Amino acid sequence: MQDFYVVESVFLPSEGSNLTPAHHYPDFRFKTYAPLAFRYFRELFGIKPDDYLYSICSEPLIELSNPGASGSLFFVTSDDEFIIKTVQHKEAEFLQKLLPGYYMNLNQNPRTLLPKFYGLYCMQSGGINIRIVVMNNVLPRSMRMHFTYDLKGSTYKRRASRKEREKSNPTFKDLDFLQDMHEGLYFDTETYNALMKTLQRDCRVLESFKIMDYSLLLGIHILDHSLKDKEEEPSQNVPDAKRPGMQKVLYSTAMESIQGPGKSGDGIIAENADTMGGIPAKSHKGEKLLLFMGIIDILQSYRLMKKLEHSWKALVYDGDTVSVHRPSFYADRFLKFMNSRVFKKIQALKASPSKKWCNSIAALKATSQEIVSSVSQEWKAEKHDLLTEGQSFSSLDEEALGSRHRPDLVPSTPSLFEAASLATTISSSSLYVSEHCPQDRTTLYSNSKGLPSSSTFTLEEGTIYLTAEPSAMEVQDDNASVLDVYL
Repeated sequence: MQDFYVVESVFLPSEGSNLTPAHHYPDFRFKTYAPLAFRYFRELFGIKPDDYLYSICSEPLIELSNPGASGSLFFVTSDDEFIIKTVQHKEAEFLQKLLPGYYMNLNQNPRTLLPKFYGLYCMQSGGINIRIVVMNNVLPRSMRMHFTYDLKGSTYKRRASRKEREKSNPTFKDLDFLQDMHEGLYFDTETYNALMKTLQRDCRVLESFKIMDYSLLLGIHILDHSLKDKEEEPSQNVPDAKRPGMQKVLYSTAMESIQGPGKSGDGIIAENADTMGGIPAKSHKGEKLLLFMGIIDILQSYRLMKKLEHSWKALVYDGDTVSVHRPSFYADRFLKFMNSRVFKKIQALKASPSKKWCNSIAALKATSQEIVSSVSQEWKAEKHDLLTEGQSFSSLDEEALGSRHRPDLVPSTPSLFEAASLATTISSSSLYVSEHCPQDRTTLYSNSKGLPSSSTFTLEEGTIYLTAEPSAMEVQDDNASVLDVYL
């Protein structure tokens, strides 16, 4: 545990010393917090020490604009890998307390949308402390973001300011999203389930740490627009040629964070497209999108000042709409907003067979009893006579092959939907449960007009499987057929 609280301090005088070089700046002290813990985090994400130093120190950092009210400064490294953010004293102190739990969570689940912290440092000079934290970069600069949103799930004053809207790449907020993307963003089933599962897990982790007021940073890249941009401005992508083709940091892209590497979005995006790890999606207009996202600003705990802020705003406005709220309520509201308003599942056009029809043998028998009530007593008598004669099923099958009066023949390779539909048309008089089968498998035999079918229905774990021997017999009209009764 002491590794999480170690602070290494190095003094760098301007004239230099035995351990430090001379420099042209005022004397300063450089502190490194929990070096062993953060080194472990970097190793977990495949970041080598040399690559880490080279990314941060080889070229000047690029300053980014900050749309928030925190007053923090944001910088990105020249290779687009890391974000460097200045933090307040309380935020740095809270991150130190968070490290043991953060370590446990990362060990169990490295694929997360939570910020990935790679280092915490402090520079002291002239009585001023500047604390910085190094994190993963959520929005790659080489991929143009046509829309950027900061979503909290609250509606009180959650609209981008006029000053922010005048920027070349403004960051919009919740009310702007509801206005621009009122139908939400659509994913295929697998991607949607993976995304919501990851968000739920991350929110529960933040709730356990009593963290609130975090946001989902969402970058939307429209593929159709990017093709036009390339045609109009071919020289725009020249600076990006320096960028290495492969991502150095593991689990750093949005797609890796929710599913792991190597997954695609169910054919929404072409395989040869350079997605930069974005999550494939579609807009309500049918536009193909790439989404980049991550949970940010998690260093706000529900302390006394935040409790007072919520109490004051709740007196003036609706308490449930303000962004500051207790962690459990905040997490539930955040997830509900993402689940119902932002992210949606593409509904399949082809209706899948209902498994409720074949959940149990009892349900199948009940359905059969309803259908057989309209079947004539003559059928029952003929079938009873045949069964009492002791004929085997194999001999009955041979007899069936010689007959041309079978209206209920099915193809030799039926689909699951056809099997489920036919199962509901079997009469109870032609339904036999094999006593020799185990309890989780029941074989059902069907026969009609005294001539049993060669079809075998097997019910296992809520799914009907149908096997049938091929037959070349023609189907003749028969008003007393089971199929007619069903129709």
